[in-house]
Amino acid sequence: MRWLLLLTLSCASLAHAELNYDLQPRQIAADTWVLEGRTDNFAAENGGNIVNTAFIVTNAGVVVIDSGPSKRYGEALRQAIAKVTEQPVIKLLITHHHPDHVLGNQAFSDVPIAALAGTTQLLREQGEAMAENMYRLVGDWMRGTEVLLPTEALQAGRLTIGDHSLRLLALSGHTGADLAILDERSGVLFAGDLVFYQRALTTPGTPGVDVWLADIATLQALPWKQIVPGHGPLATTDAPFAQMQDYLGWLDELLRTGAAQGAEMNALIRAPIPERFAAVSLTRYELIRSVSHLYPRYEQARFKRLD
Repeated sequence: MRWLLLLTLSCASLAHAELNYDLQPRQIAADTWVLEGRTDNFAAENGGNIVNTAFIVTNAGVVVIDSGPSKRYGEALRQAIAKVTEQPVIKLLITHHHPDHVLGNQAFSDVPIAALAGTTQLLREQGEAMAENMYRLVGDWMRGTEVLLPTEALQAGRLTIGDHSLRLLALSGHTGADLAILDERSGVLFAGDLVFYQRALTTPGTPGVDVWLADIATLQALPWKQIVPGHGPLATTDAPFAQMQDYLGWLDELLRTGAAQGAEMNALIRAPIPERFAAVSLTRYELIRSVSHLYPRYEQARFKRLD
């Protein structure tokens, strides 16, 4: 099926072009580099590079955080790492199962790929469908990409690798199985998609806004010095947390009020976006998706209260 999709997409202008992610690692702290993606949606123009990935160079080797949206991206990531250090890659940590974070795993098949058990299960259940969708969305960038499951299960606690102690948090607000990582040496918090900043959050797998808000509070209370969100610019203040809390609170109130008033889904989709979110990328697009994902739950909760 994927080859049929690629054959169809080969007529597009990008199909025969030189596809190059041109990844440029940026050092943000001692031993720590980030590769910052765009805040767009998936498209052939960006190859799915809308995600922040990272790596830490310890004295025992390199720890990579998320592998990106395709095999091609994963290979480019390894090449970028090799330009920074001669240390070997020794482990890949996966924050959650969404395709832009895991479909580069093939490029790391020679090292342990570690994730929460719930992440591996979700990827086992949903990975093939997500990969097929990525082929449709970004085309030839995906050539050769297959789902590769994690090989090692992580648990909450401390993971010491060389001279870096990583605090692992097993949370659930975004997908039901979300790993956040605090490097206790540098103070860098790799929040995965528990934190979006200046890019509207996505909600297809969230167990609930209340759960997500509780996770944000947990992360905010950590002794972090710098935040690496899953999407959007890095920050040294709590602005990403404040924006997440504000946006989730607004979304919850919109859906709760709509359900109480018996509003139609289409009316909520057309709701005005508050001016304070004007600079946040893709707010209307993600509001439409969030209403379709979440509003039925709010309606059901209202009906139960009426019963």
